[in-house]
Amino acid sequence: MASSQSVKKGQVPVNCKLCETNRTIQWKCMDCSILMCGYCTDNVHSKFKNANDHKIISLRDVGKHREEMDFTNIKCPEHTGQFSCFYCSKCEILVCPTCVTKVHKKHHLIEISDAYNIKVNILKKGQSKMQKSNYKINAKKDQLNKLVSAENIKYNKEKRNIRSHEETVKEQVEQYFKELKNKLEQSHETVLTSVKSDLNAISLFTTQKEDKITEVQNCIDLSNASEFFKEVKKMEKFTETQEPRTRPSYTSSPTFVPGNLNQSHIGSLQDDGNLSAEINISLVINNKYQTELEAIACISPCLDQSIWISSGIHEMLQRVKPEGTNLKVMSEFNIKVCGMAVTPSNQLLLCVFGEARLQHISSSGELTDSVYDVTPLLPIAIHVISDNKLIVGAYNIKLKRSAVIIMNKKGDKETVYEHDKHNQPLFNNARYITTTCNRNIHVVDMISDDIRGKVVILEQEGHTINQYTGHPTINKSEPFKPVDIVTTPSDNVVVIDAFTRILHILNDNGHLISYFNTKDIGIVFPYSLAINTTGQLYIGCTNYVGSQTKEAKLYEINIDGF
Repeated sequence: MASSQSVKKGQVPVNCKLCETNRTIQWKCMDCSILMCGYCTDNVHSKFKNANDHKIISLRDVGKHREEMDFTNIKCPEHTGQFSCFYCSKCEILVCPTCVTKVHKKHHLIEISDAYNIKVNILKKGQSKMQKSNYKINAKKDQLNKLVSAENIKYNKEKRNIRSHEETVKEQVEQYFKELKNKLEQSHETVLTSVKSDLNAISLFTTQKEDKITEVQNCIDLSNASEFFKEVKKMEKFTETQEPRTRPSYTSSPTFVPGNLNQSHIGSLQDDGNLSAEINISLVINNKYQTELEAIACISPCLDQSIWISSGIHEMLQRVKPEGTNLKVMSEFNIKVCGMAVTPSNQLLLCVFGEARLQHISSSGELTDSVYDVTPLLPIAIHVISDNKLIVGAYNIKLKRSAVIIMNKKGDKETVYEHDKHNQPLFNNARYITTTCNRNIHVVDMISDDIRGKVVILEQEGHTINQYTGHPTINKSEPFKPVDIVTTPSDNVVVIDAFTRILHILNDNGHLISYFNTKDIGIVFPYSLAINTTGQLYIGCTNYVGSQTKEAKLYEINIDGF
């Protein structure tokens, strides 16, 4: 019998099993296990005996259908000819009428189907627990890899310092410098050995747990109840995980301190503290503000503690100031904004829908054209680097072009990132932008109409050094749909996924180090991000799809650990 996959892929011609013509197959009878065209479903199969009781499903739903478990024909292993009729909760076994009479009469008996559902739920919870554990240990693995990278950079830097100083006094202290280098090498190897030891333990744990997760899933997917209850006890034990213990910190390589010509002043290796491998993320709501907007699509804090907020496609831009739990509106404009940023001189730059030139609102509140023009593209994102430079994300849907452009104070395009070294487009739709201290540019690129996306990390020369497309644990059931991005004072990058309510926390090279579900602190519809002048995180919200209310909230949050 041809599978639904073979039909979808068109690899094997399959005819209707009733008329055997080339009519399009549309249905499958799950009771008869036959594929049928629409004509035979209505005119032939309908005449089968008890056809009205048969389960017929659309061919496109075949892969989604799971056969119902049969709980009526489970043979009792203790009494020949008897079938199990209940599940004994006390003994955790299936029992037949004879079993009940002889042993289990006063025990707590439940329906087999109820027991099945209870056990499946237990397995699913255990499986979820293991998956979460796997994510945590993978996050720790990423952090340890980051420590290795940082330690290598530091090691190379200190080695260069030693070599430079060695050249100055080489003739007199050559032997002493050799001793210093050997000691540094040994310290470095000791550091890496301890970190890599934990990495190896984590890798082994991850591999073993993934196998166990698969075995649990196979048990859940069993369609034979007898086989299921044979395996379920063992599977329940699998869900109890014991994570490998890693060191809370690691001894760092010593730092070279230059000296003078005699041995006591040439230099020595000093302990530079420990490298921390712990990830402690904290978000605490400091203030919650009520607005009269449908959504807060963009946020730009000002130097005077006022805040620019935009409702995006709902055509409202406001400058507000916190007063208690409300926001006092200082000025407002009926304008459709898709991106904005405040300059160090406290002036607002705007990407306005349909305009190739950035708009400008001065501190006095006057709206004018700016010097920044990205024709033939349209600007959709702004990130201010300094008072002299900014980065603009732009696109043109008709030209199928998207670029990230660095512009100077005069409006000149200094650098345009649009194609890679193979002349292939770097972006589909460069929608949100931030930068880190190492000058890496992090760009949220929308790759489909349903706003699925990725974060592209460019170095200053324009080479792509990483792409973040979400995490398999976080985005197992929902694809990664980033809607804003911001850099924290600790130089980590926060990306918000409005559909999963998850803040993805990346390091400066775009690797995931942790995540946080805003629902855990009561923020249900996060939509936009910003960091204010005192280092607090702003989260702007929207409402559920279809809502017509104007009550979007703005949260001011104290952050720690990232």
